[in-house]
Amino acid sequence: MIDFSNGSVFKLSPVNPQDILPAVAPLLIQGEEAIACFKAVRDFVVFTNKRLIAVNVQGMTGRKRDYTSLPYSKIQAFSIETAGTFDLDAELDLWFSGLGIVRLEFKGKSDIRQLSHLIATYTL
Repeated sequence: MIDFSNGSVFKLSPVNPQDILPAVAPLLIQGEEAIACFKAVRDFVVFTNKRLIAVNVQGMTGRKRDYTSLPYSKIQAFSIETAGTFDLDAELDLWFSGLGIVRLEFKGKSDIRQLSHLIATYTL
């Protein structure tokens, strides 16, 4: 499983879902669709209409990957921190039942408010 307590792993930037979809398409269930995708250097995160899928690319070649599926139904609470003048990163904290806190850090150009709306839509 991905170590979500290490925030430096996830300095995410928005990417086109079509660029990442082939990597997660076999994991999607019927009726599930990718809504927002974010990528770090090698790792990436996909927000679908049912869950968050975090992919940790491992090894020298990147062929080995760890897929972590975090269903929205297990989110107990969430918070966002928007980017500021000097702190250019935004953060999303999700509290999952049985797992604890998951923190994702996004580069300033990410629309964290829209992401908060997405999480609220599927959890409230």
